[in-house]
Amino acid sequence: MNDLALRKQLVNLLRGGQAHATATQALDGLKPELRSVRPMGIEHSIWEECEHMRLAQEDMLRYTLDPNWVSPPFPEGYWPKSEEAVTEEMWDASLAAFFADLEEVIQLAQNPDVELTAEIPHGEGGHTYLREILLVADHNAYHLGQIVQTRKALGDWG
Repeated sequence: MNDLALRKQLVNLLRGGQAHATATQALDGLKPELRSVRPMGIEHSIWEECEHMRLAQEDMLRYTLDPNWVSPPFPEGYWPKSEEAVTEEMWDASLAAFFADLEEVIQLAQNPDVELTAEIPHGEGGHTYLREILLVADHNAYHLGQIVQTRKALGDWG
């Protein structure tokens, strides 16, 4: 596979929609009153899943690009406080930041000046740009699936 084909496939994976719902599809039409509801048997609300995706994606992206980035404490730094009341402003800001960072990861994947298999100079042993891009895609796909399952449990999917 040539470099251009690999980059194209990475972008397709990051955008989703081939084997799973895109982020937009998973969230489109969600009723605001359901954002922070935890149905029986489901550990996290849709808000918690979205904010977790944002925080984790931001960490992976900034870790990749910024040698001075300090990751939040694990695991508590990757999840919102569950008692938070979700305002419209919080929801909008979280989604805007998630999608902005996702576009930045996509730009990284498309950047021909970035050798995907090169180790990140300031990274931990053996971490490459490709590894971080794949981690973002994998993590997002998993949690988008969680969001779809939660919406199904809430009777708000389909």
